[in-house]
Amino acid sequence: MNPDRYTVRLRKAVHVFCAGHFITLADDLCEAVHGHNWTVGVDVEGPPGPHGMVIDFIALRDALAEIVTRLDHRMLLPTKNRFLVVTTAAGPGGRPETTVTFRDRRWVFPAEECVLLPVANTTAEWIARWIGGELRDRLAAHGLATPAALRIEVDECLGQSAVCELAD
Repeated sequence: MNPDRYTVRLRKAVHVFCAGHFITLADDLCEAVHGHNWTVGVDVEGPPGPHGMVIDFIALRDALAEIVTRLDHRMLLPTKNRFLVVTTAAGPGGRPETTVTFRDRRWVFPAEECVLLPVANTTAEWIARWIGGELRDRLAAHGLATPAALRIEVDECLGQSAVCELAD
């Protein structure tokens, strides 16, 4: 067994997205809608392949950019939060609207401006996990091997980030 460990680290200016969100902080407390310029970084761990690469930087960059682009200038909403009810239906004029309720509070957003994430809360931690899962799927779809470890860091503002490591 080779004791050497290899990690590819990707931190690119193109992996930034501007998005709104809010989270439930407690069973009876929900913060106000606000936004961040989120920054995403990725570390991929594994053995170098026959050409000396853990992963093709360009393929990794492009796959992550596709995911980040889907989140840019959107409202991020969790669909698995037990305190929020998220529904999408036709609004005035027939345009789809996404409505979110928390106790006696209600928000209505144009549906096309929302990304419904299958997470319990739109925290940096859960967003990192979701991005990691999406990235694994995209890499596999492009015929790339599943990394031994995939580490996703989501920074919601300079110096305030969360990390999720997905092991194979």
